[in-house]
Amino acid sequence: MNRRISVIIPNYNGGSTIKTCLDSVYSSNYGNVEVIVIDDCSTDNSVEIIRQFPCTLIQLKKRLGASKARNTGAERSTGEVLFFLDADCILAADTLSIAERALSREKNLILGGTYEKIAFDDTFFSTFQSLFVHYSETKKQEPDYIATHALIIHADPFRKSGGFAEHFLPILEDVEFSHRMRSAGYRLNMNPEIRVKHIFDFTLFASLKNAFRKSFYWTVYSLRRGDLLADSGTASVELKVNVVSFCLNLLCILLFSFSGKSVFLVLLIFSFLLSLFINRRLLMSFYRPKGFAFAVLAALYYTMVYPLPVGMGAVSGIFKFLLDYTFFKKRAVSRV
Repeated sequence: MNRRISVIIPNYNGGSTIKTCLDSVYSSNYGNVEVIVIDDCSTDNSVEIIRQFPCTLIQLKKRLGASKARNTGAERSTGEVLFFLDADCILAADTLSIAERALSREKNLILGGTYEKIAFDDTFFSTFQSLFVHYSETKKQEPDYIATHALIIHADPFRKSGGFAEHFLPILEDVEFSHRMRSAGYRLNMNPEIRVKHIFDFTLFASLKNAFRKSFYWTVYSLRRGDLLADSGTASVELKVNVVSFCLNLLCILLFSFSGKSVFLVLLIFSFLLSLFINRRLLMSFYRPKGFAFAVLAALYYTMVYPLPVGMGAVSGIFKFLLDYTFFKKRAVSRV
């Protein structure tokens, strides 16, 4: 008999997506499933929607964050396998079956899935993000981290690990968990056949805001770890080269405007072409599922717009790290 899988879904104000998410879980062709939804003090109609489904609903008494919600769900679960899913993600009918087979009996394995190439809401900015994440997460079979939009692990080792860090940054708890578990001897494995559709509902502003926020917290976390230049999922070497190239190009334009020297235009062209070459596989991933017109627009957005919020987030993260470092250093001195 197939092992029991506990699908654990944290929810905060997911009224616009949670029904679609739960509909997909209950449409799974995998029979032995337990569904646990942990509501983190939503202020919308989420709870009313969740109660329409035969799942276990846990309501936290105050807002404690996604890590606490996931850990609470894991504590209440009865399955041998835990499948962590976000409230704005949609399972295919065979996702759980593929995950159960892929996880095997290897206790030190953490299995990951990724986004479908095309977002549920197939608009330009949503599908750009879905393709970008899909490409970044599936480059390596043994990735730097497993994201919680599809993270599968045996229940016993998860509980023994202490779960997700509850006193951490507002995001990236899955990255910290992955790094901690890998240091403890666990193996991370990305299986591209395990896919979920994400409901982004991205506009231009939402896309830029997401890029800034993730870059900000990723920079803070990476500086604390001392691996700022690491090739890590969406925080890839390719993206970092793209941001550096963007900044260098702006500088070249500025210098050419003041000096009129053509050497700055030559440097600009060289920098731009080098970035295109290093990012060629990502740019091709825009072309294959959506065609030439989308690929051109995505390439222009990725090289000429997207680096701005990523770069601003990185600079803000550096300042945040330095302020925290100075603050804690002063506190340490004052205690001596």
